[in-house]
Order: sequence, then C-alpha cells, then structure tokens
Amino acid sequence: MIPDLIIWSRRVIIGDAVRPAAIAVRDGVISAIAEYDAVTHDCPVHDAGEAVVMPGLVDTHVHINEPGRTDWEGFASATRAAAAGGVTTLVEMPLNSIPSTTSVEAFRAKCASAKGQLTVDTGFWGGVVPGNAAELRALFDVGVFGFKCFLVPSGVEEFPHVSEQDLRQALPVLVSIGAPLLVHAEDRGPIERAAEIVHTLRATRYSTWLQSRPREAENEAISMLIRLAREFGARVHIVHLSSSDALPCLRQAKQSGVRITAETCPHYLAFAADAIPDGSTQFKCAPPIRERGNRERLWTALGDGTIDLVASDHSPCPPEMKLTADGDFLRAWGGISSLQLSLPVMWTEAQRRGYGFKQLVRWMCKAPAELAGLEHRKGSIAEGRDADLVIWNPEASFQVDPAQLHHRHKLTPYAGLTLYGVVQTTFVRGNKVYDGGDFCSAPIGQVLRRGEA
Repeated sequence: MIPDLIIWSRRVIIGDAVRPAAIAVRDGVISAIAEYDAVTHDCPVHDAGEAVVMPGLVDTHVHINEPGRTDWEGFASATRAAAAGGVTTLVEMPLNSIPSTTSVEAFRAKCASAKGQLTVDTGFWGGVVPGNAAELRALFDVGVFGFKCFLVPSGVEEFPHVSEQDLRQALPVLVSIGAPLLVHAEDRGPIERAAEIVHTLRATRYSTWLQSRPREAENEAISMLIRLAREFGARVHIVHLSSSDALPCLRQAKQSGVRITAETCPHYLAFAADAIPDGSTQFKCAPPIRERGNRERLWTALGDGTIDLVASDHSPCPPEMKLTADGDFLRAWGGISSLQLSLPVMWTEAQRRGYGFKQLVRWMCKAPAELAGLEHRKGSIAEGRDADLVIWNPEASFQVDPAQLHHRHKLTPYAGLTLYGVVQTTFVRGNKVYDGGDFCSAPIGQVLRRGEA
C-alpha cells in the first residue's frame, strides 16, 4: 500500500541502533521501515538529512490544571509546549484541576475540557484519596491509566493525602484490576520534626528549604511502599525520586521481585543545591533539589536501571505564587515548569556523563510508555506503532529564553542556560504539528483512554 508520508534520515533510532532509514507512514501508523534509499513511492517526503529521528517523548508526569485552574496552565498551552519540546504523548496528574480526577464524573469533565485543545495525545491518571476506594474500578474502566496518591499534603485541598490505612483499602482494588499506583513518596513524620527547627531559620535561604524536606522523609516513605508492594503483590511507582539514600533498598527490592519502579526528573539531574542562590524560588520543588553528590548517585542509578525513567513533573503556577520578590522558600509554591525543555536538558547532561541516544530513548520514550501501558502504540519506532516522531539536532545549542517558551507562564530556573539539542520538527500520528518554531495545524491531539486501540 502506498504510504501517506515518508521520513528519511541518516540517523534514525530503531531499537538500540542508530542507522540510516526511511520510515513509511500510513493512516498515522508506521507501516514500514526500509533502507534509507530503498523507498520510491510517489508520496510526500520529509528529508531530515543528518538530524536525529527519535520516537516522540512520552511524559507521564505533567500537571495541566484544567479545568478549574487554567490560569496556572491549560491544555492548549501545555500541549503546544510539549510539541515544541518533542513530546508527543502526555499523561496528566489528577490534582490541581477542579475537580480533581478522583471520580468518573470528574474524569468526564477533564476529557470534555481537553476536547479540541490538544496539540499532542493526552491521557490521564486517576487519584487515590481518602474514601474513594469504591470509585477506583469504575475510573479504570472509563479509561484512566492508573492512580496517583500523596503521602503528604499535596498543596491543594481538593486532593488530600492518604495514610497507610487508606492504601490498605485501595491496594486490593488496584491489584484486582491490574492498575499501577503512583506515589508522591514523602513521609510526614520527618517533615514535621524538621519544621520544629526550620521555623527559626531564614526562609530566603535555599538551605532552609532543603532542611525542611529531609531525605528521611523519602527514605521512610519508600521503605513503607516496598513493604506494601511486597505484601499485596501491587505494582507501585515512585514519582520524582530525589533522595539517593533510598536507592539501595529500591535496588534490593527490585532484585527480589517486588513490583516497584521509580522515576526522577530533569531538575534533579541538572541542578545541585549548593549552586542555588538564596531567594531563587524558581528552583523550589518537593522533594527538593539536593546536593551535588546526591545528583551524581541519581545518574548512576538511572544508568544501571534502579531508576527506570525520567519525567518532567511539569508543575506550573502563576509567577506571583513563586514570591520571587520576597524569595521566601517556605511560603512560595513548589513546582518547576520544564515540559518544553526536558529533552535538551537531559541530552546536555547525559552526554557529559557518557550516555547516548539508546539510554535517552529508554528513559524518556520506552519506559514511560510501558508505565502507562501504551507500549503497543507509543515510545518506539517500529511497524504498527503510532508515527509519533521528533526530529532534532543534538549538536546544535541554544540559550534558554523564557519568552520562547510556550508554557502559560515563563518563569523557569533554566533561564539563560546554554543547552544542546534543538527540536526541529514534531509529528503526532504522522501529522506535522511543530516545525522550525511554528505550529503547523489546528490541534489534532487525541484524548487517550486505557484499553482503546
């Protein structure tokens, strides 16, 4: 059958190999992969030359906040930023929107809000909160990909945190339906104990914020989750891992067969606490960015597979909530907006440590697709997969100019940094959605639901 489109490049990432290839696309799906000069069909051709053609990134940790807090971020702005960053699939977190995605009705409201606004394909996680265990099966049936919970206050009253007893009610349901549980893994005890000291320190110092969220909070929470995952046979995923102290117990649990995975984020792999200026609340996130040695241990764990994937944790808010004039780390909103920059940040830092395209695809395409159960469609260049592709120049560099970001709000700790890896063109199911700084069509992104083809 004659393809609708052929994409050529001398550097296509197929499996673990980088080679010249021609990718044939028909009806939004990769229909064939041929030698670079073997395809002669009379159809449109996109010649990428020496640029790298890679699977579109799959970002499974994004806060879009619509409906209800669209002034923080919305579907239109977030998915345009994604496309500009080579991200072709998002899975959005259940909190920060109003209502939170903790019921079937809320999920339907979320899908209705997204309709007609998506530049890239977007799915949703459901939420586990106290008292909604009876809702989980129905939410999974209508299409969420799994469930997220917090072990500490989330920052918004619509999404309360859970206790171990709440998890003991939810986990049997999640195991029975085969749904993963994603967890913000910080234990309240160490944070509350730290608060007794932190209130006496200067709130404008980054060291004060760091002390307020000690490693013990993550370590103790992860130990409890390993215990529960083992007891229930549950599939548990630790989001935004920051504490390298937790790596040995994670490594041991995985080796013993516990169904536990973990992610970290670009900001934990790019920044270090000792280099963050006091008052620079654009760096505030929870768990916090930690010390330089901690960062390098995260990189080692990512390389050896203890940490499975990288997700942005794109967590925006109006700039005034960052309190940049006051520089108060204890009162400022915590979250870093980086959806558009994840690929170049990771490439810049990864190549410095000897990692290449193979690892980048595993961390940012294949493993996130597997977490969401989307590996049959997303995350790799193979026949039968969606033609979600990013074409980028890994040798080119640019300086981060906040004015060029497509997130709703432009405040970013990456401002002014020189990064390598310029995204040139992004395709979603064979549709060119971004090219050379321009968006190419009306929004064509789909709402993804679990279980749909």
